Amino acid sequence: MYFNGDELSERKKLILHAIIDAHIGNGEPVGSKYLTTDARIRYSPATVRNEMSELEEMGYLEQPHTSAGRIPSERGYRFYVNSLMERYKMTGEELAKLNEAVRQKESELDSILESASKLMSMFTNYTSLSVKPKPKSSVILRFNFMQVSDRTMLLIMLTDRQTVKTRSVNLPFDITPSMSEHFTEVFNTCLAGVPMERVTLPLILDMESRLKGCEMIVNPIIKCIYEVISEIDNGELKFENINKMLQYPEYSDIERLRGLLSMFENKEDILNIVSNSQKDVINILIGKENTVDIMNNSTLIFKTITSGDRVLGAIGVIGPTRMDYSKVITTVDTLSKAIKDKAEEMLGPPGLPEKKD
Repeated sequence: MYFNGDELSERKKLILHAIIDAHIGNGEPVGSKYLTTDARIRYSPATVRNEMSELEEMGYLEQPHTSAGRIPSERGYRFYVNSLMERYKMTGEELAKLNEAVRQKESELDSILESASKLMSMFTNYTSLSVKPKPKSSVILRFNFMQVSDRTMLLIMLTDRQTVKTRSVNLPFDITPSMSEHFTEVFNTCLAGVPMERVTLPLILDMESRLKGCEMIVNPIIKCIYEVISEIDNGELKFENINKMLQYPEYSDIERLRGLLSMFENKEDILNIVSNSQKDVINILIGKENTVDIMNNSTLIFKTITSGDRVLGAIGVIGPTRMDYSKVITTVDTLSKAIKDKAEEMLGPPGLPEKKD
């Protein structure tokens, strides 16, 4: 459920903002005395206490103990994310590391997603995840060869389910740009849309004749295509740095932590959440907004990345509801855009003929 916070005065918004910033930073309940040390708060302790009491009555704050300060509720965090949060600005060093993770020519799309997930965990200090589309198709709709080095090419394949698979191909001879264009033409002419059971010896011989002088590449590449199509990929969802959860007191309950670890191992719950989410937008599920009970004190932030009808994958972060939302959202958004740009550089923009190198 979403709240617009129309009932909040500017003073209440300022105090709520300060409380959430403080609680995200130190994890402790925030009292009125602490708030009066914040340069933004220019009100008396009595006024601050009254505003905090009203914010609690309105559901934006909670008081974990009678004599303690307040902490944000899920409603408070939701209003903070929707209306109060300031966008995090990445440093030049962070942007350089981000670009390095996705711009390597040798990288395949699957490994780019994993590299982005590792980098995201390092930046945010939370557990991160990456989801790559599970291959469900027995047909490749389109092939594209991209030259990486003198003797290495990247084979890019678009399946009939609009998922993208890539493989590196090492060749025993030097490659020219015209060769990569010719390979692309031949494989699209002969194999695009053809089920593997219809790849017969006459078809292979025809391809070899079209690739005279380079015919030795046909069998290794067909083997590579077959492996991609027939693989049973049990690692479509991967997590990075699950142990980072141990740093946060929210996960000190052993039974709760065990339940989360079991969910990470089974993967299905999170895969269902991601697959049923909005595409190409940042999805932010705070506490009980998650459909999985064990995540009711956690926040899941992720983005499913698409290019036209192609699903490229998803990246995200899991952590306590007391999360540095600004930094996480900016990191997920910036990385996902870089991955999309890289994929379209490899494949060409959606809806256009395949890109020639």
